[in-house]
Amino acid sequence: MIEFITINSYSDFKGKISTTGLIEFLYEHLDRFGDSREAISECLEYAMSDQEGKGGYALLAVEDDRIFGAVIMIKTGMKLYIPEYFLVYIAVHAEKRNQGLGGKLLKQIFDKTEGDIALHVEYDNPAKRLYERKGFKSKYAEMRYSKEE
Repeated sequence: MIEFITINSYSDFKGKISTTGLIEFLYEHLDRFGDSREAISECLEYAMSDQEGKGGYALLAVEDDRIFGAVIMIKTGMKLYIPEYFLVYIAVHAEKRNQGLGGKLLKQIFDKTEGDIALHVEYDNPAKRLYERKGFKSKYAEMRYSKEE
């Protein structure tokens, strides 16, 4: 049976559930929508920080010491003009997809998080429909300027 574990600091990682295991899980199961291990690690470091203006948490869906779903939420430190939290990563193991685990992860973060939540999703990501069904709305188009291009 799936158990949901909230990780608020590095000391919350126990047993077979490790930071490296979480990073590897996200790297593998975000598929083509993912980032580098370095980027995931940097995000986890931000979420686990106790510095003012930083922080957040990870939420894991675990069964028999094996991760089947994971979320990393970060605090933005703002609330007047952007949401207080940003859902950076959410992934479900390929074996558990289309069985409702993604929706259960979202319900858990809605229950745990005080304040509004934002996320970025690519238009062709199949998870976009789940986010819309769960109440996320597309308010803005994101635009980025890159000095390296």
